Amino acid sequence: MKLNILEVLATLGMSIALGGLSGCTTNTSSNASTNTPADTQAQPEIKIGGSGSTYPAMKILANAYIAKVQNTKFTFLPPNQSESAIAGVKDGVLEVASISKQLKPEENDGTLQYQETAKDALLVATHPSVKGVTNLTTANLKAIYSGAIKNWKEIGGPDAKIIVLDRPEDESAKRLLRKHYLGKDLKNSQTAVILREENDLMTALQNTPYSIGAFSLAYAISNQLPVNRLNLNGVEPTLENVQAGKYQMVRTIGTISKKTTSLAAQGFIDFAKSEQGAEALRKSGFVPSMQK
Repeated sequence: MKLNILEVLATLGMSIALGGLSGCTTNTSSNASTNTPADTQAQPEIKIGGSGSTYPAMKILANAYIAKVQNTKFTFLPPNQSESAIAGVKDGVLEVASISKQLKPEENDGTLQYQETAKDALLVATHPSVKGVTNLTTANLKAIYSGAIKNWKEIGGPDAKIIVLDRPEDESAKRLLRKHYLGKDLKNSQTAVILREENDLMTALQNTPYSIGAFSLAYAISNQLPVNRLNLNGVEPTLENVQAGKYQMVRTIGTISKKTTSLAAQGFIDFAKSEQGAEALRKSGFVPSMQK
């Protein structure tokens, strides 16, 4: 089956919002309809910014925290690069930055505290139309992403052109693919469709027959996405294998705040590393990083 790449790009108009997180405000005061202006002003607000790939985990924690303490307002700014979010905390624009990498020593001016919050495996998946392919080796992945293999039948699948949905080189998903499977020097397929946002890739993959792409395992689990989850070198993408260190392609979600921050922000940060916060993350497909 031949597929016009324009059809893939057209699916972007159907983009899934990651839980409605971008630029969203969560306000769960039980008496919102009767709040006076003074009440509204007294309500603590926690502004969060950072990488869009971290927002699902942060939203889960925010909802769980509100259920516990109530009268707290979370504002998620539109997703941005980690560097911008870190600068936002330094400048006092954000209470919390959520990033999908470790904080580098040179990025800390001495005023910041970093906390690893969760691990999210990166899943390689295909559209359900790809029958007969359940496992890919490192050699398979290199051949697919470089364009050396162009048809699924070459690796036991249907007689159909492979549609590679890829991410930019500076995104965590592509960095992890290169680190663990593709290598830093592998040239990208000239026919690959590059998608800036992870939710765009997930939308395109669900709507594009014979496509393949990499995205959050936690999102696939929590939203029960109808895609084929592939084993990599015989290792199944499960939370158990992530926890045991068997599944390699995992990104770290961390939070950054000022060492001296608001009571509301510190309360949220402490909650994120508590057993209650960890349980909320587990239920949604994340592996929590509990730090005492």
